[in-house]
Amino acid sequence: MKCNSGGIDRVLRVIVGLILIALTSTGTIGAWGWIGAVPLLTGIFGFCPAYILLGINTCSLKK
Repeated sequence: MKCNSGGIDRVLRVIVGLILIALTSTGTIGAWGWIGAVPLLTGIFGFCPAYILLGINTCSLKK
C-alpha cells in the first residue's frame, strides 16, 4: 500500500472520523456514525482504496 493521501487530506479525515465516532458514542446520531471508522483509518494509514479506483493521489511525495 503506497501513500496516496496528502497531509491536509489525512488530517481532515482523522478529524471527521473522530467527530462521527464521538457523536455516535454520545447518542447524538444513530449507529450509522460508526462509519467514521473508515475516514479515521484511511487518515491514519494514508491510504484510500477509493482513490485508486478514481485515479486520485493527494500525496506530495515523489514516486
